[in-house]
Amino acid sequence: MPMPEILTANRLSDGDVVYRTAAGDWVTDVDAAEPIDGAERLAAAQAAADADVKASRVLDVVAIAVEIADGRIVPKRLRERIRAFGPTVKSDHRPGAV
Repeated sequence: MPMPEILTANRLSDGDVVYRTAAGDWVTDVDAAEPIDGAERLAAAQAAADADVKASRVLDVVAIAVEIADGRIVPKRLRERIRAFGPTVKSDHRPGAV
């Protein structure tokens, strides 16, 4: 059985990583993203997201595979988990950290 997917992009106004909700909004919280099952539903969501690209709201829309674990959406690929949950370096190791 295929894994659900979500749509992610970057918000054009500030470059933040965003996720498409069932209502068609773009939010920074990955857990608010709409899990999409099936090629037809994914194609419809991507078509709607393409309209947001044309309206200069977001860019680089891609579908990513996710799993639902303990009620949370977890991207399968490490790159996408980093985009969703933040850097892999502890904050006290970054320059200027307190």
